[in-house]
Amino acid sequence: MQIQQIVDDQELVNQYIGGEESALATLIQRHKRRIFSYIMHTVKDKALAEDIFQDTFIKVINTLKKGEYNEEGKFLPWILRISHNLIIDTFRKDKRMPTISGGTNDDGEAFDIFNLLGKHDKTIEQEIIQHQVRKDIRKLIERLPADQREVLMMRHYFDMSFKEISEQTNVSINTALGRMRYALINMRKMIEEKEIVVSY
Repeated sequence: MQIQQIVDDQELVNQYIGGEESALATLIQRHKRRIFSYIMHTVKDKALAEDIFQDTFIKVINTLKKGEYNEEGKFLPWILRISHNLIIDTFRKDKRMPTISGGTNDDGEAFDIFNLLGKHDKTIEQEIIQHQVRKDIRKLIERLPADQREVLMMRHYFDMSFKEISEQTNVSINTALGRMRYALINMRKMIEEKEIVVSY
């Protein structure tokens, strides 16, 4: 028989906001391994990961004390977003932001930012971050010229071959390939200009 029921995150948040300091310690203890592992996996530097971890919970405390927390039922994803944003800030300050280089892959095709997504078995944390990455990429796609956007969407979201794309758009395969190439070049420029992290 279960004697003590586990208190959920939201109740602990409410207790902390209500003045119960120990509730925050419980939350940190509950999630610290997962959050620290995510930070460490990303920055690959223990001292830096510890700093970011500490900064994450300082921001959590400040937000809760100001009464600005409104992520009911989503405490862990909220903390992961905070840590992710702090990691990005750190990369920007240290000029260690991952950059997107040119070149070709093993098949001789132009470098493809989509290859950075879904390369590994993903943890919950990585799923959350990848979801944000995909949202950022979709926003960039919307800024492409219509003909480039069309080819890119057909290729990556509908898994169409270039032959199928050429038939669908009434252009030659070479034209379709060219549009795809320029789409990726333009995407790469936008990613570098906006310093968007597209890997984890």
